[in-house]
Amino acid sequence: MAIGIFVKCTFTDTETRFANSHNTNIHATVVKLINMIHPLTTEYNNALSAEDAGICNMLCKAIHKGLQEAENKIWHAHPVWFLDGNPVVGYSKMKDCIRLMFWSGQSFDEKGLLPSGSFKAAEIRYTSGKQVNKKDLENWLKKASSIQWDYKNIVNRKGVLVRLK
Repeated sequence: MAIGIFVKCTFTDTETRFANSHNTNIHATVVKLINMIHPLTTEYNNALSAEDAGICNMLCKAIHKGLQEAENKIWHAHPVWFLDGNPVVGYSKMKDCIRLMFWSGQSFDEKGLLPSGSFKAAEIRYTSGKQVNKKDLENWLKKASSIQWDYKNIVNRKGVLVRLK
């Protein structure tokens, strides 16, 4: 599932100086591959028990399909998907379950998601792949793209969360 989209990126002056100081031949622009499942996400999933890995692989495929424009990476030791640098969805292994979290999920106004933390996040927990309702998951992923709070800049705003979409 390593389908890529190519996007032109411009190097900053600092990046250009760094590359030149290391005898790296670069141009003013570079093609960057995005829309891939990060290899560390696959590694994270594979390190889990068979049942938990099955849940995470199912979630990973659904997220990748539902948020094709998102960037996937490991953030705070867990797979997370970002839109324009803003975290929107991720999952993590808890003691007895897999937690799927939507950073803006409380604003989705959807059944099945429970509030998580003191901001706008909401979550659902799974102990079996059979518990994953694919229709609900598809709907939540659509909302994750269209409803977003600005977690990317929450530190700069001293804990104040502003709605983006």
